[in-house]
Amino acid sequence: MAKVQPSVQPQLVLTRFGFNRFAEQLNGRAAMVGFAALLLIEYITGQNPLAWMGLGIN
Repeated sequence: MAKVQPSVQPQLVLTRFGFNRFAEQLNGRAAMVGFAALLLIEYITGQNPLAWMGLGIN
């Protein structure tokens, strides 16, 4: 059975700003890298991130 083709092609607008797929993927990847860096800093220094930044509570 042949597929029916649309008679009108929609005009797709690609946005550079706002919530689009690329922005969400980039944000998620940056969050993962930041979290991994935080864990690595904690492992290397032996201090939690607040103490490492001088904001630790005694």
